[in-house]
Amino acid sequence: MQEPTKEENPERNEGTANAISRRSMFCSDPFMTVKVNLVLACLTILAGFLRIVGIENPRGVVFDEVHFGQFTSLYINRIFFFDVHPPLGKLLLALSAYLSGFQGNFLFDKIGEEFPPTIPLWYLRLLPAIFGSLLVPAVYQLVLAIGFSHGAATLAGFLVLFENSLIIQSRFMFIDSMLLFFSVLSVLSLLMFKQQKHRPFSLAWLFWLTCTGVSMVCCMSVKYNGIFTVLIVMASVCLDLWRLIADRSVELRQLLYQFSCHVGLLIVLPVIIYISIFFVHLTVLNRSGPHDDWMTSAFQASLQGGLSSITKGQPLGIAFGSQITLRPTHGRTCWLHSHAHTYPMRYPDGRGSSAQQQVTCYSFKDVNNWWLVKDPQSTSLIVDSKPRVIKHGDVIQLVHGISGRTLNSHDVAAPMSPYCMEVSCYVYYNISHPAQNLWKVDIVNRETEGSIWKTIKSHIRLVHMNTSCAIKISGSQLPDWGFNQFEVAADKVVSQEATIWNVEEHKYTRLYKEVEGEDVEVGPEEGYGIPDKELSMWEKFMELQWKMLAANMDVIKEHEYSSVPLEWLLMERGAAYWMDSQSNAQIYFLGNAVTWWTSTITIPIFATIMLVLVIRWRRQCKDLNNAEWERMLQSSILLFGGWLLHYLPFFIMDRTLFLHHYLSALVFKIILLAVTVEIIYIHVLRSPNLRNVFLSLLAVWCTSVFITYLNFRPLTFGNKSLSMSQLHSLQWLDTWTFLVRNRI
Repeated sequence: MQEPTKEENPERNEGTANAISRRSMFCSDPFMTVKVNLVLACLTILAGFLRIVGIENPRGVVFDEVHFGQFTSLYINRIFFFDVHPPLGKLLLALSAYLSGFQGNFLFDKIGEEFPPTIPLWYLRLLPAIFGSLLVPAVYQLVLAIGFSHGAATLAGFLVLFENSLIIQSRFMFIDSMLLFFSVLSVLSLLMFKQQKHRPFSLAWLFWLTCTGVSMVCCMSVKYNGIFTVLIVMASVCLDLWRLIADRSVELRQLLYQFSCHVGLLIVLPVIIYISIFFVHLTVLNRSGPHDDWMTSAFQASLQGGLSSITKGQPLGIAFGSQITLRPTHGRTCWLHSHAHTYPMRYPDGRGSSAQQQVTCYSFKDVNNWWLVKDPQSTSLIVDSKPRVIKHGDVIQLVHGISGRTLNSHDVAAPMSPYCMEVSCYVYYNISHPAQNLWKVDIVNRETEGSIWKTIKSHIRLVHMNTSCAIKISGSQLPDWGFNQFEVAADKVVSQEATIWNVEEHKYTRLYKEVEGEDVEVGPEEGYGIPDKELSMWEKFMELQWKMLAANMDVIKEHEYSSVPLEWLLMERGAAYWMDSQSNAQIYFLGNAVTWWTSTITIPIFATIMLVLVIRWRRQCKDLNNAEWERMLQSSILLFGGWLLHYLPFFIMDRTLFLHHYLSALVFKIILLAVTVEIIYIHVLRSPNLRNVFLSLLAVWCTSVFITYLNFRPLTFGNKSLSMSQLHSLQWLDTWTFLVRNRI
């Protein structure tokens, strides 16, 4: 590594180390000079070789290809699906599959399932491999953009090149390589923009500011983890703007122009792109699919087939005599349900119940989900020839269609939520017991949908007249006596999402009479069907956003290979991705242990160096010139801060986590490792002898990184069957649980 001089420009990206210049052979005064960085070119070519060559092997479904492969097939067939991640990464996979001629005729049912020869597997896995390959030169350029040497950039590129975990995530139908590339590109674009700060509003200034905004939104549109990259970039931008405000040489008009450009290109443009990505997603997926139940009834009815085929032409206005099914508008997908079984006389905690007929929320369509809307002032159970539609504030009774009992609540504690009141079915509809079975219809969205209770469109609360409690799904699951269905209770806290319901299926109760020996239907007048108006694209976008955010907080599943953030620092737990059906050949997700562990040690070393430098700077000890101090500041904010922001939030996430969730933080940590090596070489080691020893140790360490990559290569590529002794030699930690099929 070469020590920079005091006069050296910190933004020296035009250095010619490891580069050659070729001038025109046809004139003595060449009109064009081409500079080729041989090190960067070699790193890029090697990255492509390691990540692209042989990606069609193994010809079996690998780990999360079960999900992303299924999503690709659903995209090709335009079938709606629900996923917690934004759609950009999946859209790019689907586009690549579409261009390759993939017909969406493979289901990706299980890990290890063999691909038929007709599947263009190489093309399906190509795009993640390209993004993974581009990550290496992007990291190289990022180190240069901060202001460090080509040596530090080469070291960072070398470490990313031979990082086993990054290779694995790049060779299959995963979206992590896209996330990592856009994350690094966001920071790189920001640094390139900073280099144009003395040329505001120039073409280069506008280009790199635009690239920063586009890269940020692409990062966040692949996975919501990308928001951490957005935060670190925006923090750096805000710091620069704060400095600009204090710059007396900048006129107010120019300051306002710059602020407007920042808002337009870093906020407005990304928001437009983000929404547009979802609009493309929703436009493509216009057919009913297996994940419809995640969405509201109105959303489902907007899809071709499925619920729309059931609800087409059904009456719009709910009237006295209507038969309906009710489902919670928000939260779990289930329907208000009752059955002949009663609540137990006494619960395990000693509380008693009413022992009346159970009312639950059932997750499947069933005949016991149907209810009849009755007028409390009438004994009729049919719809009049001119239907009397129900409006906001009307009082109704709900009669269970099968049992004939009315929906009821009273001052008895609910089974799982004792702070709420029990909901049951009690007396038959023709028995007078009005105090406890009267419900007021409260239409929540009447300002947009009107005061008439409408099928699907109206969001309602059913408020108990006697207790002023609203019926809700509590989210608790009943024990075996309740068949593990979800609890329904009445809550005094009326204003909450859990109390909002909507009618999904609806039909009018008809009267039949005998005319000349035949049953003839006598029903309401025609013209009460649902109009063809569907949810707007904006309404579907907003609903999908809320559902995705809620689902992200609810991804809690037990998994054999899940891990916790503290285990990530030393890579204590890996994950089995794939295993050959005949041998011990397997893909096991692990990183390069030498790189992983050394970069973890770098964190406290860098923090200590920065702390000492700051203390000495406060005490007027000028160890660094302005250019060197700027490099250290950028390293602290973008690299150290990037590692913190991509790591610490996982400690408060109550969801299933895997080692691959650490990859974004790992990339920032690897780059920080490379720049810390240069900082130690230049600013800590002053003696030439110490520097020579340090370079010798660095060469040995780099050799060990490469050897470790080679040793774990069979587990990275899955192209070689390992014996028991070979697997045992690779088990550096007891918590690395490799799969064994053949114990020879």
